[in-house]
Amino acid sequence: MKVLLDACVLYPTILREILLDVARAGLFTPLWSARILEEWARAARKIGPTGEMQARGEIALLRAAWSGAELAPSPGIEARLWLPDPADIHVLAAAIAGSADLLLTFNARDFPRKVMAEEGLRREGPDAFLYALWAAHPDAVAAAVARVAGEARRLSGTELETRQMLKRARLPRLGKALERGS
Repeated sequence: MKVLLDACVLYPTILREILLDVARAGLFTPLWSARILEEWARAARKIGPTGEMQARGEIALLRAAWSGAELAPSPGIEARLWLPDPADIHVLAAAIAGSADLLLTFNARDFPRKVMAEEGLRREGPDAFLYALWAAHPDAVAAAVARVAGEARRLSGTELETRQMLKRARLPRLGKALERGS
């Protein structure tokens, strides 16, 4: 399954790392465009003066690790599309250019299901997506979350509780499922 990752799911580090670990396990193929990566870099300015520079370093590593994931949609695709927010048309164009099956975003309002269906795409939020992957491949998803949680604890020097970390990453359903183990 090919999944276009919107900037809003790439920018939160915990979420991005979980998604990419799950992709490394072969559960889906991630896709993005240069413009989506640029949106991530600009959004990282919010965390302070070094935020954008750090994001650009992470983007360089991402591009090196996933060389086939970056798409360059043709302007002709964008010209024929409509979305409630014209600033998001490039995201839909990238999904179409990459023959994505799914667009992963928190931005449901600006990607109406009817418009997505007309283009042969589905839109889903990260919590529902990862929960469904966990239901089908519990060991792979649990291992990805454990690795990311361990790295977050190491980097922060604090004992972060996994369910709370997932809740902050806007993955409450996945967190609850992993805690229950069912």
